Amino acid sequence: MYHRILVPVENSSYDERILDHVQQLARYCGASVVLIHVADGWAARNIQQLNLRESEEMRDDRVYIEGLATRLTADGLSAEALLATGDPSAEIAAAAERERCDLIAMSTHGHRFIADLIYGSVANGVRHMTSVPVLLLRAPAATKQKVAAT
Repeated sequence: MYHRILVPVENSSYDERILDHVQQLARYCGASVVLIHVADGWAARNIQQLNLRESEEMRDDRVYIEGLATRLTADGLSAEALLATGDPSAEIAAAAERERCDLIAMSTHGHRFIADLIYGSVANGVRHMTSVPVLLLRAPAATKQKVAAT
């Protein structure tokens, strides 16, 4: 069924819901998991053009995503972590192709019309930019707080 599942994470409480779901799906299919976080702060968006060093936020994001991959591996799954920079939708779609993933599984915040107009929707952008199937799991309402690496 699925062999490689790309899971965008945002270093927030929304991540656990999609990870719980993906762990079960990956076990069922015998799939590997590719975690991706797209750092999109000012330094991350300009790191290559301005030849900047990795920001503290990006270092924290790297520690976080590598911790998630380690946790999944300890649970018996094959997992790897990618830290990307730039536009989240474009980077997620590009990573799915580059990493030869056959499913993108991501949580959504359940924004409504006005919020999506103001903030945009990464999930909506991804589904329009990729030919890889996208599984969207609506996370329960939560605060978008960064969580500590495990």
